[in-house]
Amino acid sequence: MQLLRRLGTLDRPGCNIHYEVTGTGPAIVFAHGLGGNHLSWFQQVAHFAPHFTCVTFAHRGFAPSSAIAGGPDPKDYAADLAALIIHLELDDVRVVAQSMGGWTAIEYALTQPRELKALVLAGTTGTINPQQIGEPERSRLGPWLQSEFPKMPGLFARGIHPAAGERMSREQPAQHLLYRHIDDQNANLDKGTLGGKLMAARTRPPEDLKKIRCPILFISGDEDIVIPPFAADALARVTPGARVKHIEDAGHSTYFERPGRFNQIVAGFFENTK
Repeated sequence: MQLLRRLGTLDRPGCNIHYEVTGTGPAIVFAHGLGGNHLSWFQQVAHFAPHFTCVTFAHRGFAPSSAIAGGPDPKDYAADLAALIIHLELDDVRVVAQSMGGWTAIEYALTQPRELKALVLAGTTGTINPQQIGEPERSRLGPWLQSEFPKMPGLFARGIHPAAGERMSREQPAQHLLYRHIDDQNANLDKGTLGGKLMAARTRPPEDLKKIRCPILFISGDEDIVIPPFAADALARVTPGARVKHIEDAGHSTYFERPGRFNQIVAGFFENTK
């Protein structure tokens, strides 16, 4: 089956946003993480495009979108997403967000757009402050930070991207190499500074998720060392109607490492939220 595909550029204040549209039908917009860009979602686009209009884009400051002096400000992400949806004239939209993309998606969803029908938050708490999650997960947060975060420098030293994970590098070396290649497209972006901006933007209490009107699905990899996987359970518990799914034998980037399982979970969620 040959899928319709087109590339475009959206003019935004201070930058241009690169996007790609594949397939036809109701829309899924994919928002990538700090280690990715529009290419990150190739396994999801191939799966969903026969039945959906799949929109991928590179956040401002991420190639091939235009570079920004001093790096991008995450506070601009949600407005960029809203402008892209308007530009493409999408009126039946689902958003799938990974990690950094959660900052984009949550802030966009909180504007309560009528076109947003469902939201998937994978490996992310976005702008929600994880320090404010409820018990029993809050008590697990300190020990998790002490045990998992210190692993990152050692992984980098061994050539392993923490967002891909040690298991992916061992069991799927080609997949891990591709992850690194995509990440390398933004080698000139100061991700340390951007990461600091993202952490500073984590100001919302979990209860703010109640303001989002569409159904929400949280997906976590049980071996995630970037975002505590149990945070999804705490957030889902305070979000009416929210669902949570854990993917075992997977790290932070479940969509990349376990695409078959990830796609199946997301497809089932969309089927039940028509």
